[in-house]
Amino acid sequence: MTVPAQVKSAYYNTYGGHPPQTDLLTDRAIVTEAYTVIPKGVLRDIVTSVFPEFTDTRAWVLNRPVAGGPTTFSQVIVEIAPGGGAAKPEPQAGVSSFLFVVGGALTLTLDGEEHVLDEGGFAFVPPNAVWSLKNNESEIVTFHWIRKRYEALDYVPAPKAVVGNEKDIEPGHMPDTDGKWRTTRMLDPQDLAYDFGVNIVTFEPGASIPFAETHVMEHGLYVLEGKAVYRLNDDWVEVEAGDYMALRAFCPQACYAGGPSNFRYLLYKDQNRQITL
Repeated sequence: MTVPAQVKSAYYNTYGGHPPQTDLLTDRAIVTEAYTVIPKGVLRDIVTSVFPEFTDTRAWVLNRPVAGGPTTFSQVIVEIAPGGGAAKPEPQAGVSSFLFVVGGALTLTLDGEEHVLDEGGFAFVPPNAVWSLKNNESEIVTFHWIRKRYEALDYVPAPKAVVGNEKDIEPGHMPDTDGKWRTTRMLDPQDLAYDFGVNIVTFEPGASIPFAETHVMEHGLYVLEGKAVYRLNDDWVEVEAGDYMALRAFCPQACYAGGPSNFRYLLYKDQNRQITL
C-alpha cells in the first residue's frame, strides 16, 4: 500500500520509512519484566501489521498481553489511507475500544450514528456495539486504538458510548501543583460502568511527579508532545514525543518535564474492578 504523507498535527504522528545503512544499530528501546519502552525510531515500515478486517490500512502494535508485561489491554497506532476503513473493525465479542485521533479525520459510524473525529477527537465504543470506520478525507488519518475485554458487573448497567474531543474538556489540576500538572479525563473515573480510563496528562516545563507511584494499575503511555525524564523501576529513561511506554502493575514510576514546551501523554489504565483470584 502506498501511504500519503502524514498530516501535520499538534500530536506526534510521523511514522514509517526506513533508516539509511549509515545509521547506528542502537536506539532507546528497552524491554524488561517491569516495563517496555518503544521509541518512535523503531516504528518503521518493516514492523507494520495488516489487520484482515481493514482495507488500505497499516498498524503498529505497541502493546499486547504477554507474560511479564501488561496483560489487560492492547494498543496500536492505526493509519488509514483515503477511502480505506473497516465495516466491522472488532473481530471479538465482548471487547470495548477507545479511539484517539492524532492526525487527520476519522469517520466513525456507531449504532447507526455518524461522527467525524478530527485531531484530538476520541470515542469509547462499548462491547458488542455495531460500528465501522472510514477515511472519507483526502489525507491519511492516524489514531490510537486501545482494546480491552470488558468485565461486566451484574448490578451496573453496560457502559454507554462516549464521543468528544479532548480540547473541549477542562483539565483537572493535581493538588499542590499550582496547575502545572493537569489531567484531562475522557471517561468518568467515578462511573463503575467503565473498567478502564484514558486520560491526557500535561506537565508544564519543570513540573514533576514528585514520588515513585507504585500501584496495581497497568499503563500504556504514548508521548503526544514534548520530552521528559522518567524513572521506571531503578532506571532513568529519556522519552520524547512519539515514544511509548508499557508499564506492568506495580512498576515504580515518576517523571519530570525536561523540555522548553509542555510534556503531554495519552494514558491508559485499568480501574474500577475487584482483583480476580
